[in-house]
Amino acid sequence: MALVETLARDAWFARCSPALQQLLVAHGHELALGAGQLLFRRGDAEADLCCVLEGALRVGSLRADGREALLARVEPVQWFGEIALIDGQARTHDTVAEGAARVWRVPAARLVPALDAQPQLWREVAQLACVKLRLMFEALEDIALLPLAARLAKRLLLQAQAYGSRSAQPRLRLAQEHLALMLGVSRQSVNKALGELEAQGLLRRHYGEIELLDVAALQRLAQD
Repeated sequence: MALVETLARDAWFARCSPALQQLLVAHGHELALGAGQLLFRRGDAEADLCCVLEGALRVGSLRADGREALLARVEPVQWFGEIALIDGQARTHDTVAEGAARVWRVPAARLVPALDAQPQLWREVAQLACVKLRLMFEALEDIALLPLAARLAKRLLLQAQAYGSRSAQPRLRLAQEHLALMLGVSRQSVNKALGELEAQGLLRRHYGEIELLDVAALQRLAQD
């Protein structure tokens, strides 16, 4: 019961039918990861569905020339891995533990046959992918239309809400270099934009953390 209550803190899981919730609990197992340990690598063939129980994982890729792309930082209790589960293709990104982490992992080898036996449940899995697809489209539009301050405010709010998975938390464990990678700008640019928002009283910077002081004002800025 404790596991179900923990997983139900995620908005998507809470909306799932009892049948799908039961499958995800019955067929999964807990996995412990150490700092820097890969959960899976871009191009891997496995397609397990996962949920962060504790800690945080970074989703991105490291190019041969040393350039790094950071797509997202996933925290409790976000689900991920549904793309490979749905289309049966290789993993799209590397996923690595930022520090010690615990993950609920549902093997595709067990989950896919169970979903095929109740095909109406596939729609619910697809809804998880659609939430992220909508966010991706919005992010692409923001790059073209919004100034950095608005994009930064929106990213901080998304991270605070675990990309819509939970209600906003006021303190974020988020390094400025990771914010810069997610926004596709330099660390210096992010530092300057954070300083401007801090001067306006919208947030406060701490070592390794960002405290959101005025969520309503950040929301207004993100909508400009």
